Amino acid sequence: MNKRIVALIAVSIATLIYGVNYTIAKEVMPLHIKPYAFIFLRVAGATIIFWIAGLFIKQQKIAKGDYKKILFAAFFGTALNMLAFFKGLSLTTPISASVIMVTSPIMVLIFSSIIIKKPIEKQRILGIFIGLIGAILLITYGSANNRNATNSSLGNFLVFVNAASYGLYLVLAKNLIAKYHPIVFVKWLYLFGLIFVIPFSYKELTTVTWQDIPTGIYWNIGYVILFTTCITYLFNLYGLTKLKPTTVSVFIYLQPVIATIYALIVGSDSLNLVKISATIIIFLGVFLVTKQVKSKTPIKSKTN
Repeated sequence: MNKRIVALIAVSIATLIYGVNYTIAKEVMPLHIKPYAFIFLRVAGATIIFWIAGLFIKQQKIAKGDYKKILFAAFFGTALNMLAFFKGLSLTTPISASVIMVTSPIMVLIFSSIIIKKPIEKQRILGIFIGLIGAILLITYGSANNRNATNSSLGNFLVFVNAASYGLYLVLAKNLIAKYHPIVFVKWLYLFGLIFVIPFSYKELTTVTWQDIPTGIYWNIGYVILFTTCITYLFNLYGLTKLKPTTVSVFIYLQPVIATIYALIVGSDSLNLVKISATIIIFLGVFLVTKQVKSKTPIKSKTN
């Protein structure tokens, strides 16, 4: 089979896993396991899996100066990112959370401008403002009066913090990802992330009554650890080796679609006018941010 087709299938499966994850993780929290305890299980499980995987690849030494960089990347890309997401998801609804996550490309552009001084064109500045307006609308009103959203405004805000944290992580980790083997990088990323997560999760872990958790919920936990955390990483990584980054990034737009369809099928969420309007506004903003800007500078012909 054509390698490009295999890569597209891999990225499609990863997107499907992400989309379904919103509802599957929501079924676990906060009724059976509180969010921070769930994050510990997710990060600890992924750490074990990636360190075992590291035994089967060529060993690569981390430069002493890069440990600090990986530490910062782990804080924003694993600890703050996941803690904010799971806590937020436990308070809001799957559809709202999945839509807010689409703002990640906007946050990447903002942090790229601040940290690496990447200039932002007027079209993309407009996209940032439009996208943030949609996010504010969804954060404020998106999940009001929903029985599955105990505190929708706070939950939506925390998911937005997650999107911003992940956007910052992508900027911080860009050079590290290019420098090290993906498994080598990610095993250290999750190990440092686990260290950050333990102080937040320890208290919630002690309150879990494991014997009362239904078997189906254990399957949900396994799904999040194995598929959402590990398989998606490897599948997206394979996709990036065979496809353009812009092609892979387009699949993020499918996550809210899949999350919405699945949530509506299982009855864990519902649509309303605010959600639909905010989704359209956010997608418009992200479209303007990610749309290729044509250069106005004419290309001079080469003369000998």
